[in-house]
Amino acid sequence: TASRAAVRLPRPASPAQPVPAGARLAVPGISPFTTPNRDFYRVDTALVVPKVDANRWRLRLHGTGVREELTLTLRDLMARRTVERDITLACVSNEVGGPYVGNARWLGVPLADLLREAGVRPPSEGGSADQLVARSVDGMTIGTPVEDVMDGRDALLAFGMNGEPLPFEHGFPVRMVVPGLYGYVSACKWIESIELTTFDAYDAYWVPRGWAAEAPVKTQSRIDTPRPFGRPAAGTVMVAGVAWAQHRGVRRVEVRVDDGPWQEARLAAEDTRDTWRQWTYPWEAAPGRHTLTVRATDGTGATQPERRTATMPDGAQGWHSVVVTVEGGE
Repeated sequence: TASRAAVRLPRPASPAQPVPAGARLAVPGISPFTTPNRDFYRVDTALVVPKVDANRWRLRLHGTGVREELTLTLRDLMARRTVERDITLACVSNEVGGPYVGNARWLGVPLADLLREAGVRPPSEGGSADQLVARSVDGMTIGTPVEDVMDGRDALLAFGMNGEPLPFEHGFPVRMVVPGLYGYVSACKWIESIELTTFDAYDAYWVPRGWAAEAPVKTQSRIDTPRPFGRPAAGTVMVAGVAWAQHRGVRRVEVRVDDGPWQEARLAAEDTRDTWRQWTYPWEAAPGRHTLTVRATDGTGATQPERRTATMPDGAQGWHSVVVTVEGGE
């Protein structure tokens, strides 16, 4: 803990843009645009959270297609060009409407810069490795497509989260963050090694356990308020929540009451296409039992499919709905 307390984060060479004023909606019960570190979801296999000594920590980059191996200290990383970005992360084990998604402001170094410095080329440029295997100090392995982390997106080796050094439970001293990919194929915490290899040559931890080797985040939307089985009063009820489709963006959110027509919700301003968006819909609620359903359309124009699927092998999909009983009225 002493080594974390001594960490002083560098000023980013490329700071995040200010969050647009219209990106944060003042609706009671809605998820905040930025998820506080204490509330950010945690899903991993660590029975005991590693307490890594930042002074002794090293990151090794090696493997197929690496012209020059690199070994870096935390001080080395922090001395490089740093960037700050708002990025929403989601877990593949998140059920439709589930809590395993959050948005934070991350500070780190672009992973693609390190890879190119080591001589790595993506497959689209003739590179021999198509998989990057990140290893954690606790032995976890996570496989990520090389093409994805080198395609221009803000894939980071992050050491800062919402203005402070990474909390221990979120990967101190360094973790990976890759917009648009589920955590189990990108978000290695407590990282200590990056090996370039191929998907044919190596299966990372989750693949033999039935999960897909590649897993882009699926478009999802969630009703935060009213809560399931809530009992709002008749009249105008603000239905609100969040929608996410990292690296594609959210174009539209629609709400349906019972079996009625889809109605377009009001979207909060977009921060970036790598962050979730809040939304609201004012519902003139009549007394009785009602089902509220939400769906989102991403930046490519693709709308969430209705049919629900399980989280395995590559993430759940389907429409989120809540049942409420409206009270009051004549």
